[in-house]
Amino acid sequence: MTLEHPCMKCTPAENHEHQRKRILNGEIIVDQAWLENDSTGVSSAIFINAPAEAVWKAISDYDNLDITLPKVVSSHIIKREGSTVTIDQIGKTGILIFERSVHFVLEAREEYLQRIEFHQVEGDFETYRGEWVIESMEADSGCILHYCATIKPAFFAPAVLVSFVQRQDLPGIMKAHKHRAEELHHG
Repeated sequence: MTLEHPCMKCTPAENHEHQRKRILNGEIIVDQAWLENDSTGVSSAIFINAPAEAVWKAISDYDNLDITLPKVVSSHIIKREGSTVTIDQIGKTGILIFERSVHFVLEAREEYLQRIEFHQVEGDFETYRGEWVIESMEADSGCILHYCATIKPAFFAPAVLVSFVQRQDLPGIMKAHKHRAEELHHG
């Protein structure tokens, strides 16, 4: 399936309410799409039993993502100008003998308590852009954290391998953000 951007859900509109119920029941949703130019689109969502402030602190703690997220080896802010943050990161990607380190510099634009849009400005990807979105729940005491990205490595990695790695890694990343936000909220 080809989509313009992975934030457009991979499922038909009538399935969105079904997905929402699954998320609120504790499931981590991961959707993928093969996009033009051998790029991979991924999206994920998880319910977090914490307010937007705690979720924001978890996802925007750039200098400590290497402590809280799996496969992040190093993460630190290079520069902050208003709502724009430049972040240098090193991570591990791949599986088994295909695992390798990746380095990239991201420019992130923050909308406090709502979203972080990011794109790579230099590094090991031809394309790496996406966003984190915090959806506050009115009836519940928590939030749904959404992630979506378009990814294409600059090194040889078939789209099917990129897709497989994302499907393996995203649940751990989402659970780590959930754990950190709930820990911050519940102390």
